Amino acid sequence: MQAWQVHENGEPGEVMRLVETDRPEPGDGQVLLKVRAANINFPDALLCRGHYQVRPPLPFTPGVEICGETEDGRRVLATPALPHGGFAEYVVADEAALLPAPDALDDAEAAALHIGYQTGWFGLHRRAHLQEGETLLVHAAAGGVGSAAVQLGKAAGAQVIGVVGGADKAEVARELGCDLVIDRRTDDIVAVVKEATEGRGADVVYDPVGGDAYAKSAKCVAFEGRIVVVGFASGSIPSPALNHALVKNYTIMGLHWGLYNTKDPRAIRRCHEELTELAAKGAIKPLVSERVPMAGAAAAVQRVADGVTTGRVAVLPQGGAA
Repeated sequence: MQAWQVHENGEPGEVMRLVETDRPEPGDGQVLLKVRAANINFPDALLCRGHYQVRPPLPFTPGVEICGETEDGRRVLATPALPHGGFAEYVVADEAALLPAPDALDDAEAAALHIGYQTGWFGLHRRAHLQEGETLLVHAAAGGVGSAAVQLGKAAGAQVIGVVGGADKAEVARELGCDLVIDRRTDDIVAVVKEATEGRGADVVYDPVGGDAYAKSAKCVAFEGRIVVVGFASGSIPSPALNHALVKNYTIMGLHWGLYNTKDPRAIRRCHEELTELAAKGAIKPLVSERVPMAGAAAAVQRVADGVTTGRVAVLPQGGAA
């Protein structure tokens, strides 16, 4: 089979190589899946660079979420077992963790529903308890993680303010449903949020960026607001001023979605059922901005790493248009 492999750490476009290799062999409790679509996530770039919290042995294949097909023809969502990631024609995955692919979504959309939307649902509902009518501020609103949070926020009845970088991404954020879009390159985030909320600030902040985005969030979060720390795409990990959290009565909460796989796997299934229902109603639909063939995977991962993409980019190993 064909698979992309990383033999040394570095930038994805430089270190990913397309090779012919054997299909991975399932271990105990695992199944072999044919990859129908593999979604590109920022952690795939971190894996290539050797900066992710998980460091599989070299050589390895990146790709942390797929829509695959079982031997009996079922479409499923899975997180492949590294080092045999999703940018390949076949993967192995834990059978107990497979989720049925929603009928309302095609293969590329289904692949994009898993990690980003699960993270958004757990962050907004289980952790921050977002309520109808509250104001939600989403950083990187046109990106893969942010776009999921925007749609989930709107589905929950929140007023959603999206922060993006550039006019093109601003237009994408508006199409996703943001009630207000802030271009961080030209607008004063804090001033715009305070004006839009009549000085109150954002009730919930969803931050997959870190760095300066977090610093601005702390300045415009509401009394008893909640800042959900999802990741650090900026490459800068902030150091919160806890005295500031004390005097403003806001909460800083972390979210590592992967922990629920071991801590509370039933919650993941319940979340998937809700996401499937929302997809069936048309309340959410992953934005897949690009569908690339197998040969284009390395360049696509690099584009995601460089922050120039919107929504999700899917790799189609079988060459289809799913």
